[in-house]
Amino acid sequence: MSDATNPMARAGQQQFLRRIHEPAKKYLREWLDMPAHIHHVAHRMANPPLERPQSQKEFRQLLRCLEVPEETSQVSDKFGFGTRTEPNGDRLVVVWEAHTEYYSYQVWHIPHDKTKPLEFGPLNVPGYAFPLSPLGIRVNALDIIIAQEPHIAHDKLRARLPGPHIYASRVFGDDIVVATSFTPDEHLRERYLIFSASSEALGEHLSKLVDTVVTIENYYHLILLPLQAFSRAVDQLHDYEQRHLYQRGVIVEQLDASMPQALQKWLTVLSQDLLQVSRLAQSMRYRLSASVPYDSIVRGNLHALQERPFPPLRPLSDYVYSRITGVAEGYQQFLRRIAAMQSDFEATITVIRTRIEMLLQEQNLALQGQNSKLLASVDSTTRGQAILQRTVESLSVIVITYYLTGLVNYLFNAFQEMGWLAKATYATAIFVPIAFGISFGLMTLGRKVVHKWSSAPPKKDSNG
Repeated sequence: MSDATNPMARAGQQQFLRRIHEPAKKYLREWLDMPAHIHHVAHRMANPPLERPQSQKEFRQLLRCLEVPEETSQVSDKFGFGTRTEPNGDRLVVVWEAHTEYYSYQVWHIPHDKTKPLEFGPLNVPGYAFPLSPLGIRVNALDIIIAQEPHIAHDKLRARLPGPHIYASRVFGDDIVVATSFTPDEHLRERYLIFSASSEALGEHLSKLVDTVVTIENYYHLILLPLQAFSRAVDQLHDYEQRHLYQRGVIVEQLDASMPQALQKWLTVLSQDLLQVSRLAQSMRYRLSASVPYDSIVRGNLHALQERPFPPLRPLSDYVYSRITGVAEGYQQFLRRIAAMQSDFEATITVIRTRIEMLLQEQNLALQGQNSKLLASVDSTTRGQAILQRTVESLSVIVITYYLTGLVNYLFNAFQEMGWLAKATYATAIFVPIAFGISFGLMTLGRKVVHKWSSAPPKKDSNG
């Protein structure tokens, strides 16, 4: 299992990043205070290795646009913040943080007047507007108010938080209440109201409280982000499964009697379907593989909140668990299902290829039988030609011997008439074996000359 899909590895990575950012965050906490009005937004990066450095450049540009002094800002590879103080004493704090798959901004408005009530909506900082359009798909946006207030009645919470249902919990073992409706307002932000009668309790847990809330929100939205693509992929996979089921039934019935053309057609169609399924599997693995560690991160942070009831409202975890329970497992089940689909296609393709190889072997064996018969016929013909050649050569020796003897007989008769020979017939008879030897020698010499000429390599062209 890779680090991207290993919950333990991802949890360790989160702790490692926290340790890296801890010195800067400690310095940041010196600037934070309550009451506070916070805008948080997180954006998912399509290509994190490329877009993470770009997001850092984007944050530096944001600091310049907001005229944040360099002496009150810090920027590292994956974390940065800057703060400026307004003429009226209000403080504006901007925080940037880059994670494995997303990066986020937090903009804090900390009023100088602690008695002035804060309201949801735009930050009440003169001339402030977020000047950038961040990279990537927006994961979520939050509108958080942290205030020292006594117990707030249910009807007052409903007036400040949109949506049909409100959820609230006491957290961190103190009398700190976190309330939300998980419903976007007219600015497409989910509202969180965090309050306590104790300013000491809020101050002690301020940074940790905000970090935990935004982490839960970010990762539970990341789990749900691929739901639409997941739904479409399930429908596509169902179509492929039905198609392959029909194809496999036809193949099973017709495989034994199938011709090579039909086998090749099946192989082409199945290979194309396998390519489409593999492409779908690769795309969905990229989108869904991190859901299990994300689910673990959400559950771990909900546990870290140490929730206690805030009657009569239901706790925050009830809503979050109702949204994410079974989702990550559903994603993993889909990935297993699509892997099984790939295996089915590959198995069917293997069967067809095996059948094609068997047909090729049968054809090769038939060709080998025909070649054997042809070779036997050629061998018989060659032997006949060799016998015929030897016969012709033997007859040639006899014919040459006959003609040589006839020629020499004329010569011997002439010698007899001239008185040089007593009996020409005896001399001719004696010459017959000699003529036979001469004929045999000439035939042997001619065969060697012909063999030498036929086996000699061709002469190369002088221009070559």
